[in-house]
Amino acid sequence: MLLGPRLTRLLGGTNPVREGSPLRSGPALIACVSMAASLVLAAIVAFTVWRDPGPRTGVLTVIDTGSVPIRVGLQVDGLSAVVALMVCCVALAVQVYSVAYMDGDRRYSSYAAFISVFTSAMLLVVFAGDLLVLYAGWEVMGVCSYFLIGHHWEDRANSRAAVKAFLVTRLGDVGFLIGILVLGAAAGSFSLDVVLAKAATMPHTTVTAAALLLLAGVAGKSAQFPLHTWLPDAMAGPTPISALIHAATMVAAGVYVVARLYPVFYLAPAALTVLGAVAVISMVGSALAALAQDDLKRVLAYSTISQLGVMAAGLAVGADTAAIFHLLTHGAFKALLFLSAGCVIVVAGSNMLAHYGGLRRGMPITFWSMTVGLAALVGVPPFSGWFSKDSVIEAAQHSALHGGESAGIPVTRGWFSYEPLQQPDSISASALPHDWIRLGTHQSLDRVEGQATAVGYGPNFYHVDLPAGVAWLVYLGLLLTVALTAAYAARAWLMTFFGEPRGSYEIREAPKTMSWTVAVLAVPAAILGFFGLGADELRPHVGSAILALVLAAAGAGAAFLVWNRDPARDPALALGRLRPVFARAFYVDELYEALVVRPLWALARHVVIFDARRVDAAVVGSGRGARRLGGLLRRPQNGNPQTYLTGLLAGVVVIVAGVVIFR
Repeated sequence: MLLGPRLTRLLGGTNPVREGSPLRSGPALIACVSMAASLVLAAIVAFTVWRDPGPRTGVLTVIDTGSVPIRVGLQVDGLSAVVALMVCCVALAVQVYSVAYMDGDRRYSSYAAFISVFTSAMLLVVFAGDLLVLYAGWEVMGVCSYFLIGHHWEDRANSRAAVKAFLVTRLGDVGFLIGILVLGAAAGSFSLDVVLAKAATMPHTTVTAAALLLLAGVAGKSAQFPLHTWLPDAMAGPTPISALIHAATMVAAGVYVVARLYPVFYLAPAALTVLGAVAVISMVGSALAALAQDDLKRVLAYSTISQLGVMAAGLAVGADTAAIFHLLTHGAFKALLFLSAGCVIVVAGSNMLAHYGGLRRGMPITFWSMTVGLAALVGVPPFSGWFSKDSVIEAAQHSALHGGESAGIPVTRGWFSYEPLQQPDSISASALPHDWIRLGTHQSLDRVEGQATAVGYGPNFYHVDLPAGVAWLVYLGLLLTVALTAAYAARAWLMTFFGEPRGSYEIREAPKTMSWTVAVLAVPAAILGFFGLGADELRPHVGSAILALVLAAAGAGAAFLVWNRDPARDPALALGRLRPVFARAFYVDELYEALVVRPLWALARHVVIFDARRVDAAVVGSGRGARRLGGLLRRPQNGNPQTYLTGLLAGVVVIVAGVVIFR
């Protein structure tokens, strides 16, 4: 993967990619082959972990910092393996799709290279065995997003969106880095194993502060309230980049980190409470915003914020497995939706829903593929989103009905105890790793080089206790989000593919490289949910499934009834005076403009004026004074020998006169 960007740039130059013969293009070939090789390797890793579960770690080197060492190494387990497989699948689809989508782009080689770097950075986050190594990948993704969103830099909207994405996510990353440093200092190591094993022995205040600081970075990367505003604007970039950011990288990283460090968040109930509240605001508010958008890509952007809120809600109520499952299914159907939207945009030449209509007749592959994606997004059985979303709703329902207590969520990852054991067959509770201490689960242990390590995976469970009010808020927010999701999905589907055509363009299928990539992605979006049937907590539950289906039918039915009255009219007009509020996403951007941007601009202007009139004036005045003094002092040094001789003789006369007078 890391060789892909170099070869792509080396062979790319400025040659455009030619549709119909993508293999003639060096950049396209290198980008796609390197990504395909990464996918094969990720599949081998996932298969190996599936056959022989358990964590595998490897350390390349240890950097001695003088205090807390940095172990440059990787860690592979079930969580990282399956997420890495999803990342590589989506990235390969984006690279192949881009061969046609970026046809004729003179900067395609750098574009493809940045996609490879972007994917590599996400894989580093997924496989990192050390928090600082994870942070390195985390920051590289931020830089790559800046370059890719602003790929068409000549368009001011693109450059502004790139800068906004970079700055907003950097704001959250300040807290994220401080949280990592707090955990590393408290544990004496940045190694994930050590941090998780020693989290229970840290002061509660330290763990809570670290978890809340980490949430700042998660909110920025995963576009959750209040740092969500960059994601809709990022739609100004190329559509394949939108698919990559929304489905496999960047926004997925935040949810993944919470799941990876879940024992830390488990020990900080206040952080999970905050996460639950943020999730509700994000998923409901963004779903309402999606309902009123005119731009198809912005509909999908707000949909992503909302679905990430669903994942955050699952993590808040203790359903970390269900949240990750929804992350995987979301990666499949959201990549499908964005790439399908790209097909529509290429044909129609516009992002606006008002310019579509009747496209199903001339774009059958795109129509059926996008239908699968929207069905998975809404949660229509048996598509993938139904399985994962139902698992989250069931966990939230259990938490609400039991006063905030979560159902026991199995933990399939073992942790190490770093305390030397003399008698491993009879161990006191104090010698066990923290997750076994709190659960009181007996584990068989073996001695390995003077330390204890788990050799079996027993029935371990996390029990998260949220305030009852927050639990109910999360549950009701999820149900409302289901109805709203169905409404905005039905609106986009009907306005795009049904009714009479509202444009003068020729309705035809997108280029084969694009349309067939979309068709292939429709398969995992349709069937991925069935892979969760092997886990009890991921199987559908009758009560929550029926309730969710009723709400989805109500939301989609309402959108259809409004649209059916006048297919040429936007159903969102039925929102009346609320539509401008929803369309502007509750004026959060305007609020930030008034409270943050304008005061900072005013402060910057005052600083500039103060600098010019005070600081610069003092510096310039000092320079002028020194120059004037130098001018006075240099007058005797005019280079005229007669002046020098006259001065010398005058001096001699004065000295002689003084000697004679004062003798």
